[in-house]
Amino acid sequence: MVQKYQSPVRVYKYPFELVMLAYEKRFPTCPQIPVFVGCEVLKDEESPDGSVRKTERRCKLIVEAPYLLKKIIGVDYVYFIQKNTLDRRKRILTIEAFNESFSTRVEILETCRYFVHPENSEWTCFDQTANLDIKSFFGFENTMEKLGMKQYSANIAKGKEIIEYFITELEEEGITSVSRWKASSATGDGSEETEENGAIRTSETTTGSDSNQCGDKSKECAFQLDSDYIKRYLGELSVMEESRLVQLRKWLADLQKGKLPNDATLLRFLRARDFHVEKAREMLSQSLMWRKKHGVDKILSEYQTVPVIQDYFPGCWHHHDKDGRPIYLLRLGQMDVKGLLKSVGEDGLLKLTLHVCEEGLQRTEEATRSGGKPISTWCLLVDLEGLNMRHLWRPGIRALLRIIEIAEANYPETLGRVLIIRAPRVFPIMWTLVSTFIDDNTKSKFLLFGGNDYQEEGGLVDYIPQEYVPDFLGGPCKATICDGGLVPKSMYMSEVALEREGCPLTEDSIYRSVTLGRGQVHEVQINNDDPGSVITWDFDVMRQDVVFSVFHTKVPLPMKETVHSPTGTLQSFAEHMNPLAVDYEHRSAIDKHWKEGVDYFRMENPVVCHDGESIQGSHVATQSGTYILQWKFYCNHQLDLLDTITAPKAQVMYFYEQLKSADYKGSMSSLQSGNSALSTMSLKSGTSSCPSR
Repeated sequence: MVQKYQSPVRVYKYPFELVMLAYEKRFPTCPQIPVFVGCEVLKDEESPDGSVRKTERRCKLIVEAPYLLKKIIGVDYVYFIQKNTLDRRKRILTIEAFNESFSTRVEILETCRYFVHPENSEWTCFDQTANLDIKSFFGFENTMEKLGMKQYSANIAKGKEIIEYFITELEEEGITSVSRWKASSATGDGSEETEENGAIRTSETTTGSDSNQCGDKSKECAFQLDSDYIKRYLGELSVMEESRLVQLRKWLADLQKGKLPNDATLLRFLRARDFHVEKAREMLSQSLMWRKKHGVDKILSEYQTVPVIQDYFPGCWHHHDKDGRPIYLLRLGQMDVKGLLKSVGEDGLLKLTLHVCEEGLQRTEEATRSGGKPISTWCLLVDLEGLNMRHLWRPGIRALLRIIEIAEANYPETLGRVLIIRAPRVFPIMWTLVSTFIDDNTKSKFLLFGGNDYQEEGGLVDYIPQEYVPDFLGGPCKATICDGGLVPKSMYMSEVALEREGCPLTEDSIYRSVTLGRGQVHEVQINNDDPGSVITWDFDVMRQDVVFSVFHTKVPLPMKETVHSPTGTLQSFAEHMNPLAVDYEHRSAIDKHWKEGVDYFRMENPVVCHDGESIQGSHVATQSGTYILQWKFYCNHQLDLLDTITAPKAQVMYFYEQLKSADYKGSMSSLQSGNSALSTMSLKSGTSSCPSR
């Protein structure tokens, strides 16, 4: 495999001629590079007018490798050939170097350039590229590849320091400037002339070829990066990380027409793929196509916040954390997930999320400019006070997973820290459902605080300045965030509109609809052989009222089967019209002779659920046996025979799920494993969360 290296442009704020004089001081030996022990000049010649000098050297380098490997290859030194071409007229030094030792087994080719900065003639730029191809090396190809790139990276890192060192040495010797080359009077072409004060200036009659060359050089530099710029706006990168960034940028410049993603964006995609250029390029290509297809670049200017989002979505931007990252507040526990989804649809929430992500990128750029240091991520503070099973509504979870998937693919490495506070007992269930869709690197940035732990030592003030702690968390800073709450049903979209949005929230196939008349019950039997598992339920009362209860039987029951009438539709119709007929389908599995507390147990107190209400809840199934979820027709007044026949029936749409104990218990430990600041939430066996409305 060929290893490639492409450096960013390194800028020396010294004239080209002074840098060249400092460069020559590196030879024949350079103590600052210990592996470089000497060189001999094989050829040194100049053009007749002295404008071009060509030098060829044979350089001797120490083999830095493990003792065993050095014994196998049988040498202590390797040799490289270096060919330099210095064009004093054009002020360019081109360096080519390749290995002489083991050339049949290993190919190393390096090309370097020193040239005048295209926008400041008193500065000098340097860039380099290198290819390393190890074809065969006594079975140690991978080892040699790693050693070679490691050593090469170390030498590159020293390169700029060495030039600076020798320039300082020249200054100590009293040399602070070097005159530019000029043609002698015998061969002069009028390209340069000397002013009265002895300074050199370029003639206005610059040749067309030189002018074009300067233009080409400026254009080329536009697609490269200055190392000082990287440090200021992107942060500290290793030599190889810089190289990967330059490679990705060059590929994009060659391929993409029009506006290019900024360097911070390229760096985020590289980090998301561990600086593997090909993988980052593929991920970025998919994201660019997605942005173009959905017009994401226009979302900041065109997105209009609808009233229901303004009044009921509890999220907003809020100052910055101690690392300078912008903070986004989200009071998830106060958010009516179902109400918002039924009001704006899944795409409406997705567009809101994209707007937040785009604004987050904009705010990080502003923080970088104003803060004097690179800020590439933002901080998310999630308040879970009020979180309950209402938030685990399955269509809502499905929409959340879709949004997470899109954000992970198109906004990688944008979250620097996620602070989750006031986490209730139900949080592990939600974490189990969504954590598999979150990148492992993102998971490592989660910090969890249960209860009021965020107020203690090691809590919120370790990450957010005290003066910026939001008021709803007991801090002094007023947050411009709405209180959330239940969205009025008058703001819901029609079922037809939801279907058109591609968001069938009520006719989802995972929900089942049942109707109940007077005295009728509907039951779901769950045979539990996994003590510690969690049974969750979610149902809407579409018509009339029902009573909901949860029972547990001492002895496991056989699974209930649907009983059909043996005599056909006429008999079924007769049974339906006769309230005294035996109703097998709506009969309880609890025998009327059983005693509560002996043969069966009531695990949840009965709850009367009224027309139009949405109910969610959960129960930790600590015992083996059969658990029964029961819905029963409810009426608070006596019905006579005629009312029983003609009264509207109750209708319920429900969904239930049993979460494995391993997932439920492990969801917290998996989150805690990488974070010392996490707080453990107590999970008392046998207790259950109250249903929420």
